This record gives sequence, C-alpha cells and structure tokens, in this order.
Amino acid sequence: MSIDVGGHLKAVRMMYGLSQRELAKRAGVTNGTISLIEQNRVSPSVSSLKKVLDGVPMSLADFFTLDLQETPQVFYAREELADIGDRDVSLRLVAAKRANRTMTIMHERYRPKADTGADMLSHKGEEGGIILTGRIELTVGGQSRVLGPGDAYYFASAVPHRFRNVGEEPCEIVSASTPPTF
Repeated sequence: MSIDVGGHLKAVRMMYGLSQRELAKRAGVTNGTISLIEQNRVSPSVSSLKKVLDGVPMSLADFFTLDLQETPQVFYAREELADIGDRDVSLRLVAAKRANRTMTIMHERYRPKADTGADMLSHKGEEGGIILTGRIELTVGGQSRVLGPGDAYYFASAVPHRFRNVGEEPCEIVSASTPPTF
C-alpha cells in the first residue's frame, strides 16, 4: 500500500487547523516546501518529513498509520443521544454507536424521589460526575452524601453505589465512567 504523502500531510495540517504558513513556521521550513510536498511535486526524505511533522507535533509512525478515511463523529446534537434510562431516570448516552469506545459519558436526569433501584450498583472501573441542578444522594460503600449544583464525585465503581434524588425538583448530572458499562 502506498500513501499519498502530500494529500496525507494536507489532511493532517487541516486536522490541526494550521495554514501552510503556520506549519512552515513551526517546522522551520519555507512555506514553499509545505506547498510542494502537499502538491506531491517533491517527495520529502524521511528526515525532511520528520522535521515538518515536528511542527504539528506528530511522529512518523503516527503519520503513516493515521486513518484519515474513517472520520468518527465528533459532535452530537441533543436528539442524537441514546436514552437508555426509564420513566423516572433518563440516562442519555453520548456516542452510543461509536465503535471501540473506552469511556461512557452521560447526561443523567432523575425525577423527584427517583433512584437507581433498591440494589446497589457495582461494576469494574471508575466513574465521576458533576451535579448541574437539583440534589442527589450518592451512597458509595458505607458513605452517603447529598450533593447539589456544582458538587462532584469520583470513585472506584466496583464499590457498591446508588443514586437517589432527595429533592422536589429534577436532578441533572453529567457523568463519565471507564471502561464503558453502557
């Protein structure tokens, strides 16, 4: 498999939001050098390409193995979040269909008096979050605390835990966990 070095360099430069002039300045080469490489009018030596890539910065290995054909979705509109919750607890998952996700990010919404159930949750990994609105009682192992807007949590999720809205208004949380459990 041969790679279009010029096209690949241009795609990498644009991925980093750099103009030819900015990349040339960072790499210590002329603007013309970047232009000629991108047009495939010159074939840079390994050392020349390395010097150009140092301006990004990116290794030669990353440059040659970066798959620019597969551009995963980056932005998600509200309606694109998968709701995996129920009537009382809305769990809106970011990037539900993304292959090989290594974390879970959710927008959680608990109705007044709603909770995650009578059984404590437990799974491999870590999780954390920030309370946006309302109040949530979080029990982790033998500890329990009521958290409000701006408060946060972070714990090893193998420790049994439970969430319960103790307020009279909905509680909203943005949370993350790794590895993904949903």
